[in-house]
Amino acid sequence: MFPKNMELKSSTRTFSCKEIAGVSDAVKQVVNTIRKVSLSDASVLITGESGTGKELVARAIHNNSYRSKEPMIVINCGAIPGELLESELFGHEKGSFTGAHRSRVGRFELADKGTLFLDEIGDMSPDLQVKLLRALQERKIEKVGGITTTNIDVRILSATNKDLSVSIAQGTFREDLFYRLNVIPLKVPPLRERIDDLPVLIEHFQEKIVQRMYGYSKKIFSDEAIAILRNYSWPGNIRELENLVERLSVMVETDTVMPPDLPEYIVNHNTTTLPMESVSVSSIFKNGIGFNEAVEEYQKSLILYALEQTHWVKARAADLLKMNRTTLVEKIKKMNIEQEQEFPFS
Repeated sequence: MFPKNMELKSSTRTFSCKEIAGVSDAVKQVVNTIRKVSLSDASVLITGESGTGKELVARAIHNNSYRSKEPMIVINCGAIPGELLESELFGHEKGSFTGAHRSRVGRFELADKGTLFLDEIGDMSPDLQVKLLRALQERKIEKVGGITTTNIDVRILSATNKDLSVSIAQGTFREDLFYRLNVIPLKVPPLRERIDDLPVLIEHFQEKIVQRMYGYSKKIFSDEAIAILRNYSWPGNIRELENLVERLSVMVETDTVMPPDLPEYIVNHNTTTLPMESVSVSSIFKNGIGFNEAVEEYQKSLILYALEQTHWVKARAADLLKMNRTTLVEKIKKMNIEQEQEFPFS
């Protein structure tokens, strides 16, 4: 599992996890797991909701491993159409399919001696799962349209926001591949379960802004503003908080962030209900609203809420709503939902 003398070298290796900010017990547990698994070459399956920082965890594992001087190659299995993903992973030979005008090296070969991070692994098609499993078992790959195999030396890290046990039960994910990827499970907690890290994360994101924005001075978040942010459920998790901090850094002209500076949907947030302009069941009947109209209005409110939470990034909103992006886009068009020019970032 280790190269020669790896055991001795690992004892003198400096461990660093500075990109994962936090002081909560939940984060300390994640960092401790990263420290342990970085000394091995075992496959790690990183799970957690969208926006929790699963790729950051993967990079921390790679950067603290003996493979750190070699590349970490990232591929989002959910963002690439199934018919192209095989070529992206394994490469292809010239003429192997329409449009293959030249030979191409795949991500496995690019990651040789390093790490391959398979993000959104739960979205991979069953047919391709079979080929991935064979590559992991044999440590060999074959390009699309090729007749020869290539040896690979790659550590596999993967991530998903799905419950793969449910996918296995539904027959959409192979159980044998799950066990091959899930040698070491690592769950990243959502922000609402590590809310004590909020001030630390705000400071961390402002430090990043200072490094790339000339003349920027960090804001002070008032106790009242922090209290409101603590009461919010953060469905977009760390990514949503980072976007908010950047938004406030641009829009707030004073040195201190106060409650009126925060978005209305956060200020008015109630942990038991969604902040949308929906009516009660009784008022639906009193106002003569029909069933179909009420359902459509509720769907529209859900979609608007998800879009606002993710700053109108449709792929992230679809993840939050647990639907396909294409389905979301169709509903947005059908319901004539348009973005108000409120958010500076998209």
